[in-house]
Amino acid sequence: MTETTYDYKLFSRNDFNAFWALFTDNLVNLLILSGVCQFVFQMPAEIVFGRIVPGAAVAILAGVAVYTLLAKWAANRQGKDVTALPYGISTPVMFVYLFGVIGPIYWATSDPLLAWQVGIGAGFMGGIVAAFGAIIGPFLKRITPRAGMLGTLCGIALVFIGSVPLAEIFEHPIIGFTSLLFILWGLIGRFRLPGNVPAGLVAIAAGTIIAIFLGQSSFNTDGIGFYPPVPYFGDMIAGIQYLFVNPELFLVLIPVQIYNFIETMNNVESAEAAGDSYPVAVCQLTDGAGTMIGALFGSPFPTTVYIGHPAYKRLDARAGYIIGVALVIAAAAFLGFLSFLAGLIPIAAAAPVLVFVSVSLITNTAFAVKPAHMAAVAFAILPHISAFLMTKWGSMINGLRNVGVEGLPALGDSELTAALLMEGAHYEGHLALSQGAIITGLVWGAIVADVIDGRFKYAGGFAIAAAVMSSVGIIHSYTLQMPQFDGITIGYLIVGLFMIVYPMLAPRDDLEHRIIVPDEPDFMNDDTPARDRA
Repeated sequence: MTETTYDYKLFSRNDFNAFWALFTDNLVNLLILSGVCQFVFQMPAEIVFGRIVPGAAVAILAGVAVYTLLAKWAANRQGKDVTALPYGISTPVMFVYLFGVIGPIYWATSDPLLAWQVGIGAGFMGGIVAAFGAIIGPFLKRITPRAGMLGTLCGIALVFIGSVPLAEIFEHPIIGFTSLLFILWGLIGRFRLPGNVPAGLVAIAAGTIIAIFLGQSSFNTDGIGFYPPVPYFGDMIAGIQYLFVNPELFLVLIPVQIYNFIETMNNVESAEAAGDSYPVAVCQLTDGAGTMIGALFGSPFPTTVYIGHPAYKRLDARAGYIIGVALVIAAAAFLGFLSFLAGLIPIAAAAPVLVFVSVSLITNTAFAVKPAHMAAVAFAILPHISAFLMTKWGSMINGLRNVGVEGLPALGDSELTAALLMEGAHYEGHLALSQGAIITGLVWGAIVADVIDGRFKYAGGFAIAAAVMSSVGIIHSYTLQMPQFDGITIGYLIVGLFMIVYPMLAPRDDLEHRIIVPDEPDFMNDDTPARDRA
């Protein structure tokens, strides 16, 4: 990097609070993926806790090492203390790899070893795709309005990081409310606790103690042992070979890894909005390399810069919190403590920390974009609500099937779709919005922000780009496909062509003066001409 010119201290007392927030986020992901692999895909503990979890820990250690150096470089460059970027297993992409790659292989072959091999092969290939984001990432960051990038993150934060843990709190209110109390007091209200004890630690500890007394926590030491990280080059090659023999799996991998490097780009923008500037290309390369390293050591699951930097920035953390998380996660993985922690810490005790991360991201976005662009942020959130509905509708059908209900139609069945429409549930529309929701949210947030700013050529360009992505299945489709002109693609073309052509023909006065809407707050406090300034 550059020669040291600023005395940046990696650790501060405030890293303790940030540590518990990021540790909880990573821990929950590891608990979910290990549980699904072990109990849904019937992978033996030797694969789950001996290969996958240690591999994930190696990926986290590698990425944290880079992001610690990057924080020191950023502090030197900006001449001030910065908060290191949070890093770990990508939550949305983790579910795609579980149920879009590993699951189908296991269900087709009943071979958990093969499913794992294909998983790490897919992880390695996906890491290469993610690293290629470094080529176009800086360009996308330069042309995309902040409202689009941050707005689509707000959608993820609202429905997946905030509302799901909040529901867990209300399902176990005695544990959840107690933990939430300390999060409200110490992290959201920012009042000190006695002895300035970290609020995140107190929240998790208090919830865990109550869970022990209520019999909702357990001490299971069966999985404790030594699980050193080992490279699995032969298994990874076997998985890659299977992928090339069955190339249809790439139709799942490529779109989701495009999603992953755009998620990294958006999260880097979120950090910049909070005051810390990092090079997006380096971050995308790091995430891709971390994913490939994790795959080599046994973990199929991609890594990424996490949502939530503004929350850790607000806590005035440095780099110590990510170093602490990496070391603790690694120790837990290599010594087999993950299964012990899974039984000890109830999700309801950790959930309030995730709610705080969600609320902080949304709050920071409101301060980071100009008031007129909040319409774009709101628009960018909407596709994620559809993604949430599709996830839960699928869960409902699976739940009914698991309790023995026979003859259930699958989601997408024409009669069920028609019946849902009669009940006001627009299945087909929500399905289209849910596929590639993070990209769809970004595109529509960018279109709305550019229209507000009178950058019509940019708005039209985003619409035409969306038409191209829709035609080949990157968005609004489950898999890639040959280019086709369906209704959604044509709709994007109509929007794009209008944005580019009409401003050339419109009366000048119509572009120079805004319309005042009665009884609506007017965030445009001047009469700035709405002309394309591209």
